[in-house]
Amino acid sequence: MSFFIKGTKSVKTPIAVKKATISKRKGDVDAGGKTKGKKQNSKYNEEISSDSETESSIVAKKRPAREEHDFDETPQEKKLRLAKLYLNQLKEQEEEKGEDEAFETEVIAGRLQEEVLEHKGKLQRLIAKDLLPPDTSEIRLLRGHKLPITCLVISPDDKCIFSASKDCSIIKWDIESGKKLRVIPGGRKGTEDRHIGHTAHVLCMSISSDAKYLATGDMNKLIMIWEAETCKHLYKFTGHKGPVSGLSFRKGTHDLYSASHDRSIKVWNVDENAYVETLFGHQDAITGLDSLSRERCVTAGGRDRTVRVWKIAEESQLVFHGHEGSIDCIQLINEEHMVTGADDGSVCLWSVNKKKPLSTVKQAHGCHGNVGLEQPHWVAAVAALQNTDVVASGASGCSSNSQVQLWKCGQNYRGLEQLFSIPVIGFVNSLKFSHSGHFLVAGVGQEHRLGRWWRQKEAKNGIFIIPLKRKPPNQDQAQTEE
Repeated sequence: MSFFIKGTKSVKTPIAVKKATISKRKGDVDAGGKTKGKKQNSKYNEEISSDSETESSIVAKKRPAREEHDFDETPQEKKLRLAKLYLNQLKEQEEEKGEDEAFETEVIAGRLQEEVLEHKGKLQRLIAKDLLPPDTSEIRLLRGHKLPITCLVISPDDKCIFSASKDCSIIKWDIESGKKLRVIPGGRKGTEDRHIGHTAHVLCMSISSDAKYLATGDMNKLIMIWEAETCKHLYKFTGHKGPVSGLSFRKGTHDLYSASHDRSIKVWNVDENAYVETLFGHQDAITGLDSLSRERCVTAGGRDRTVRVWKIAEESQLVFHGHEGSIDCIQLINEEHMVTGADDGSVCLWSVNKKKPLSTVKQAHGCHGNVGLEQPHWVAAVAALQNTDVVASGASGCSSNSQVQLWKCGQNYRGLEQLFSIPVIGFVNSLKFSHSGHFLVAGVGQEHRLGRWWRQKEAKNGIFIIPLKRKPPNQDQAQTEE
């Protein structure tokens, strides 16, 4: 199979049709100068299906609104004005951090350089060397779900956690107090018509980067869209022919990518309550999906043993091979690097420019079983502290010594070195770093999120909040002087 494959989209609105539709809409104006046929924004609690072939169901991505005021300036003057505005914003941010310190040009230069590297996908802040293992007494446990936690996300401001479970419920937690802010109860099978919420195991969720929307996917092939602040139900997306196993909002937008056991990826526009397109390529059930700000996503293909990078605009995909077992989880570190975990017990570090892993750690969480019949612990979850050299992995709970492992990525992501492990009893089904990097959250259950191969009764179904302590800034210097 070629590493670079063209023409991966089987369901896509032809470009000519899109342009014609847009032109038609632009020209469809009444005598009063108002656009005809514009629907009122009352689409809440509607259902949209990707099977629909109507024009409204394949709306192109939302076009930016025109500026309210037209500035009488040249393109060069506009660039200069925007650059000055951006520099003033950086200055205000730095002054807020330390009002008594003079604003230095070097600070601005450093920030700009970091943003350039981040855009290129090459930023790697070296913080792993400063991390310290947490004390067991500092780890908090939040309990509220009756069945195993399957997925969770952290709000962009690091104040809330959204979690979901096999009991079909969704809970919004306040991180500081540990209290429940909102609860969306699960419904019983057969009550789909009258129950607002999930009636099957929730397998995945994602929150938009502006914290406006929360998306959740379940075993019943449904995607639910919620208002993140109030947990009010907004839309229901249908069209997948298998359980929805992965969701991710494109950073800075309300474009949503979804993955399913039906081997497809779908693209949705949540603002428009619209289905956009479908991508095919995997040969087995997709088990994980992630994306950042670029118009592309990455997926783990389960037992087809491939990782794929989907370039939406270019209509192409890249195929990667490296694991020997089912690839169950995937996470982007930055725009150019990612980490995966598999049931062969390995953790792999990848570059999107190399079709083989940059680094592989086999038996990352050890083995279990009798002598001569040892089996590696499944790696059921991975997480990455974005744009740094820190990643984490979580093992399955087939023995009492399951754990969360923290790793240090080598220079240019060409190696993985174990930092420390945190004992956790149970299946680590989901891992997320806070955006600030001050803590790590683990969703743990008595069973694996995708099945019931075995059950660990002594495990607790809950959310572990693990603080990430750092060395004092002058500690290394003091040790050197001694």
